[in-house]
Amino acid sequence: MIEAIDPVVLQETALDVGDFKLVPALTVVAMLVLFLGVGYFFRVAAVDELWVAGRSIGSIENGMAIGANWMSAASYLGVAALIATLGYFGLAYVVGWTTGYFILLIFMAAQFRRFGKYTAPDFVGDRFYSDWARGIAAFTTLAIAFVYAIGQASGMGLMAQYIFGVSYEIGVVLLMAVTIGYVALSGMLGTTKNMAIQYVILIIAFTLGLYATGWAEGWSTALPYLEYGSQMAEAASLEAQFVEPFASAGYYGWIALAFSLIVGTCGLPHVLVRFYTVDNERTARWSTVWGLFFICLLYWGTAAYAVFGGLLYNREVSGGDGFTGMAGQEADALVVLTTQLAELPEWLVGFVAAGAVAAALATTAGLFITASSAAAHDIYTNLYKENATQREQMIVGRSTILGIGVLVTLIGLNPPALIGELVAMSFAIAGCVFFPVFFLGLWWENTTREGALAGMVSGIVISFGAILNDTAIPMYTGLEEAVIPALATWLPGTSSALVGVPVVFAVIIVVSIVTDEPPEDVKRLVRQCHSPEPMQQMETAEDVATDGGTTADD
Repeated sequence: MIEAIDPVVLQETALDVGDFKLVPALTVVAMLVLFLGVGYFFRVAAVDELWVAGRSIGSIENGMAIGANWMSAASYLGVAALIATLGYFGLAYVVGWTTGYFILLIFMAAQFRRFGKYTAPDFVGDRFYSDWARGIAAFTTLAIAFVYAIGQASGMGLMAQYIFGVSYEIGVVLLMAVTIGYVALSGMLGTTKNMAIQYVILIIAFTLGLYATGWAEGWSTALPYLEYGSQMAEAASLEAQFVEPFASAGYYGWIALAFSLIVGTCGLPHVLVRFYTVDNERTARWSTVWGLFFICLLYWGTAAYAVFGGLLYNREVSGGDGFTGMAGQEADALVVLTTQLAELPEWLVGFVAAGAVAAALATTAGLFITASSAAAHDIYTNLYKENATQREQMIVGRSTILGIGVLVTLIGLNPPALIGELVAMSFAIAGCVFFPVFFLGLWWENTTREGALAGMVSGIVISFGAILNDTAIPMYTGLEEAVIPALATWLPGTSSALVGVPVVFAVIIVVSIVTDEPPEDVKRLVRQCHSPEPMQQMETAEDVATDGGTTADD
């Protein structure tokens, strides 16, 4: 289990905060102006553009958007920090977050596109013919977006400290205000265009910083990803957990975390909605392939950053006392701190920091769009007012973006855990609540409404209970350990899905067996999601299944 580390905000750290840096500041301002301009140019006036970009996005562009959506502050900054401070255990994040995409590619991407709705709660509500199921799914979507976005706000605040010399709090408020503004303006269409731009910025910044550090220190030349063997050995001599599996946490903790991140990847609404922005299932599959490629370009370098940053911290900051004891604020900014300690030019360090801002903005934008669609489309329109006009939906959607943005900003001023841990918690929620109903809903036509409802409620109790037990309640009540320590050992908030997912699967299957089978039209809809017949552009399973659908037996 990972012990939650309370972030210490605004303390003296090795990161050069407090001074305004002109060139990095101009870089970030130009970047933000570009994002706002793109958002305005692609501003939306129709609901399908707000939620699914008019289903007009190509595979490479969507793959870049998936990459940017995925390369949050947790990936850009947090993964290197987790490997540096937790060593071998931190690799569970890389393994989990990458492996989940293979399951998406094989079992879910094309099937979700064929189903052809707007949102994840849309799928749940229609597949399980239940407004209650839709409502629970919408609530869970809002909760995931909220928890996930807190980590992004924390990353924005840290980078604003370095670039603008402002306090952490002002940095969070400033950059979150920009994010709220351009997402509310542009919707999914403009956000997707921005995500492609943001990916280009963040991958260039991340890679350039890694190469420049390797060159400046004489550690690498052409491929720093493969050339840091001797530095790895040196880091391992300082901190044993780099080469000793499970030195900082047990075998169970590693498996639980990796598993939770794998299934959480397959249950994240803001990832799954990317499959609804393309025109057919083939494009959905290729979007996943491209997305995985773009993600791996960054993840390949996280371990190298962890080693380079750890050695530089040991040499320049701790005076030979190692690097796992670095403060939470320093760890969360390790990628930028690495380039600073290597004494790279200030403009280059600032560009690396700007890449972190782009990563945080991209993910936060995707989360806010998903949250707004859950509120406006799934709750307001489908559950409250079926004849809601497009104007009303747009107002509710944008109000949701504003409301959740304000809440995230407030909690982000004093987040309850490190960036990577906060993101892992949202994955645990997605894995426990959504993955079982998505998977069984697509692959077992006899999954019933009652089974899905029972499963989602069970997943909520397990995942939220774990987070409250070992993170939220201790953080905000002053407790030094989990409310129930024994429970936290086997059901940590960051990795509750190892227990939760099998339990939820069992609940759904058992309840489905003892309740009435789904209506025949729902079964036809599920069969059509697996039809060997290719779909026409913009077509959905519902369009075809009304006449009985096309199955492999026909």
